[in-house]
Amino acid sequence: MQKAVFGAATIYCGDSLEILRELTGVFDAVITDPPYSSGGMTRSDRQAKPSGKYVGNNNYHEFFGDNRDVRSWAFWMTQWMSQVNRLVKSGGYAMVFTDWRQLPTLTDVFQAGGFVWRGLIPWDKTLSTRAPHTGYFRHQCEYVVWGSNGPLPKSLHGGPWPGMVTRRVIPSQKLHMTGKPIELMESLVAPVPPGGHILDPFMGSASTGVAALRKGYKFTGIEMSQQYFDISCERLEKENADIRAGVLCD
Repeated sequence: MQKAVFGAATIYCGDSLEILRELTGVFDAVITDPPYSSGGMTRSDRQAKPSGKYVGNNNYHEFFGDNRDVRSWAFWMTQWMSQVNRLVKSGGYAMVFTDWRQLPTLTDVFQAGGFVWRGLIPWDKTLSTRAPHTGYFRHQCEYVVWGSNGPLPKSLHGGPWPGMVTRRVIPSQKLHMTGKPIELMESLVAPVPPGGHILDPFMGSASTGVAALRKGYKFTGIEMSQQYFDISCERLEKENADIRAGVLCD
């Protein structure tokens, strides 16, 4: 297991389930984008590499954990969410990304892991999303299943926040095959109390971490892939340097 610290951000390279079992501290929110194990309706579809399922090329590093069937995915998700439930404070937020195929299963897993399910936040990727054939409606939304660890107190710093986020993906800005826009992640961290601590067990290229640092939060992230851990280190190191230098970020 590797560990790196960049100002208010601490990140680990290793298996999330193993690291979560050893992690201590109290977090104000978990905001994360785990592998969907989606991208197909059959076992053979799901066993394909993520690059083939999601982007149709190999311009990005592959990532782990995206080839489980529905039952094993639900079991694995419940395991790590139960560990996260131990770490998130009472009244803290949980926000987990998914797609349309895994949405029903995730809403069950969310509650099996100990969290109170409070709704969905659609992420509208706009009409710029990759088009299916002409008989289809576009799959232009992904979803954030959100809720809390127990009762959710009234916010003292704002809200209610928008129940849908519209933000197109700009491929040239992506550092991960399924990377999320920084502006999207900034919208999701907004409900977390100022100065709070955000946990992301599936950090990828650290989009959640960048958004957290820019908005004045502490961040702890975990990533299994060495390549994406290294990308995250470079990205958070630069972000921390910009913050110390007083550089305004777009």
